[in-house]
Amino acid sequence: MKILSIVGARPNFMKIAPLAAEFQALPGVEHILVHSGQHYDEALSGSFFRDLGLPRPDINLEVGSGSHAFQVAETLKRLEGVMLERRPDLVLVVGDVNATMAGALAAAKLCIPVAHVEAGLRSFDATMPEEINRKVTDVLSAYLFASEASGVENLRREGVAEERIFLAGNVMIDTLLRHREASARSRVLLDLGLQAEGAEPCPYAVLTLHRPANVDDPAMLERLLRAVSSIRPGLAVVFPVHPRTRERMQAMAPLQGAGLMPLPPQGYLDFLHLMDRASLVLTDSGGIQEETTVLGVPCLTLRENTERPATVEHGTNQLVGLDPQRIVAAARRVLDGDFPRGRRPPLWDGHAAQRIVGTLMERLGAAAPAAHARS
Repeated sequence: MKILSIVGARPNFMKIAPLAAEFQALPGVEHILVHSGQHYDEALSGSFFRDLGLPRPDINLEVGSGSHAFQVAETLKRLEGVMLERRPDLVLVVGDVNATMAGALAAAKLCIPVAHVEAGLRSFDATMPEEINRKVTDVLSAYLFASEASGVENLRREGVAEERIFLAGNVMIDTLLRHREASARSRVLLDLGLQAEGAEPCPYAVLTLHRPANVDDPAMLERLLRAVSSIRPGLAVVFPVHPRTRERMQAMAPLQGAGLMPLPPQGYLDFLHLMDRASLVLTDSGGIQEETTVLGVPCLTLRENTERPATVEHGTNQLVGLDPQRIVAAARRVLDGDFPRGRRPPLWDGHAAQRIVGTLMERLGAAAPAAHARS
């Protein structure tokens, strides 16, 4: 049996790693890993493969950066040839990036069944490119693996047949739980001067920004950065800067006296350690909302909506929008100890990949080993 998986951006790497490990343990299954090359530099791609112990891709399409239309079109064109040559029995896609939708579309046109991991998530915001990718991918998929209960309900509401929907849990949390101990050995806080050898770290916050709605408008980006930098005098705000955001910041005047600590993108283990020890995380990333929920770290999401409501209902995440006063007030409350303590959502237990692979082997007619029967 041949299973072809597609990744494009670094959140995909965290999601595919536990699945790749499960496939590798199955006799008679050939797992082909294709990287679209959407995130292609060392900071956004190469270091993650090392940190996660993920095999190097069998094929790199080297699509690179460009508009959404360019990335989808180029990925679709190049994937068609790969699929015709390799003839997989199943195409597996994860998340909601351009490579996810392009992979589902290429496979569907060649009548190859598609499995979508992280299916059914909805922000109900059609201006988000990821929302379009999610919805198109779900329509084309034969197997829809939801990470939380809202995904199941959304798919049912959209008329998806019950036999195609599976509540499997969160593969990104599989990766986090598998690597948390290793991340604790990171020296990133020592290197940044936020911790002395043998001592507890100083209080600090972590900030990430990359969504077009937040960073493409220079005025909006500046408002957000000024708000975050004014949360509390002396509070360091560690800010790994996404290449998209860095490009926009070059046109801005420097923020004088701010506590922002701009950094290059961090490797998986270093960034996990930064989040794990932070007093507060501010982000517009969906994956970070999930990771902070499991780490028990307060998270403020700088958006008006989230496609991951479990992080608000069960976890430590709060939607605070884009109003600077609201952001600063919420952050100060958190630093004063007023925040939801949270708990893990159901099935975020480190075994989602086992459940997904076990279901696929059962549905595709292959014998799954005992380890996969625990689903």
